[in-house]
Amino acid sequence: MLELIVLLIFMIAAGIVAVEIRDLLASVIALGAVGFAVAIGFIMLAAPDLAIVQIVIEVLSVVFFVAVILKTTHVDSTLGRPYKGEDVFTFVVFGLFALAFVYFGVRLLINLAPMSRELGQVASHYLTQGLTETGAVNRVTSVVLDYRALDTLGEATVLFTAVIGVLAVLRLEGRKK
Repeated sequence: MLELIVLLIFMIAAGIVAVEIRDLLASVIALGAVGFAVAIGFIMLAAPDLAIVQIVIEVLSVVFFVAVILKTTHVDSTLGRPYKGEDVFTFVVFGLFALAFVYFGVRLLINLAPMSRELGQVASHYLTQGLTETGAVNRVTSVVLDYRALDTLGEATVLFTAVIGVLAVLRLEGRKK
């Protein structure tokens, strides 16, 4: 439980950094940190399927926004300029994010073995009782559509919302030209 509280505090801090920082690229990366922290939270709560959907959406959205930012902003030609105070703050914040991800990643890998034993009991129930409880011969279909139907609907809603969001952003970009 303590890890989830620390993860929640990390997500709130990353959200504040995403809103308050002036650099758009740093803001997108901080927002991506919030999304990846949500995925880590899903894994800690034994919902790996939701974590996979969250990671896919997060990677696609971060890559998309980074590409849009790099395409629409002008690159500063003074790459050899000395660091400013706000650059040091950005490096410190990103370093803290990296340390937090390493910490949660190691904790997650350590806890995967006990979690897999619990999931193995659920999987064995699905395999042994799936045909009699659902009537579906295909075990994957019985899990997706009978045991976890609302979860599957939620995942489909997340994917649909992400696609609509990307289309809306691309349509606005096309109208500006």
